[in-house]
Amino acid sequence: MTLKDDLKAYQARWAEVEAVVEEERRTASIALRWQQLNAAYAMAKSLGMLEADPSEAGVFEQWGKLKEKVVF
Repeated sequence: MTLKDDLKAYQARWAEVEAVVEEERRTASIALRWQQLNAAYAMAKSLGMLEADPSEAGVFEQWGKLKEKVVF
């Protein structure tokens, strides 16, 4: 197998994964979507992101807070 063949196979596998994920998104129930929305809201609240400052400085401040909390 050549590198080109390997890359095509890799892309094909990820295309299949994307198709499955898209199908799951399309068929997700309202209850599941509501749970996911609540989880995203709770995460934003715990990270202190609900007090929005629409100015450019406010956006940079929010990104700074997020960067401090990220653990690599």
